[in-house]
Amino acid sequence: MKKLLFTVSLLVLLSACRVVVTPADVSLGVSGSYSPVISRFEPDRGVGASYRVGEEVRFIITLQRSGYLSLVAIDPDGRSYEFEHGVYLAAGTYVLPLAQMRHRYVVDYPTGRQIVKAVFTDTRPSGVRFQGVYSNDGFKERLRLYFNQSYASVRDVAQTYFYISTY
Repeated sequence: MKKLLFTVSLLVLLSACRVVVTPADVSLGVSGSYSPVISRFEPDRGVGASYRVGEEVRFIITLQRSGYLSLVAIDPDGRSYEFEHGVYLAAGTYVLPLAQMRHRYVVDYPTGRQIVKAVFTDTRPSGVRFQGVYSNDGFKERLRLYFNQSYASVRDVAQTYFYISTY
């Protein structure tokens, strides 16, 4: 009876779990070790939440080790750009932007699904930036270049999303 109660309790607990981090695409073809460094990455209202144009969005991120973090947005129209580049963070959980970053992440047009990628390296990233409209393969190639030019031996990518609306 105790075993049955334990099993039922465990199933109830597990049914309430949700995955909030989308792991990196393992087919990137990037040499070096891929490590599960980013264990949590999501908007402050949760994955898939809605934000109105002009509202501030924050991101909750948990890192298992210290390193450098860049944040890349992919707008609903396909345009990619970095809004953080190579910020050093110690292992731990953070709500970004940090006070010392002295800026806010304010949602703007175009409306629709906004994808945000957190890119981690154990070394300071080079001058390679994400800026432009990329095909899926083009984004992977830019990411590979970003990693290769940083000479990072530990790297990770996590993805989240939210929706931008006018109402």
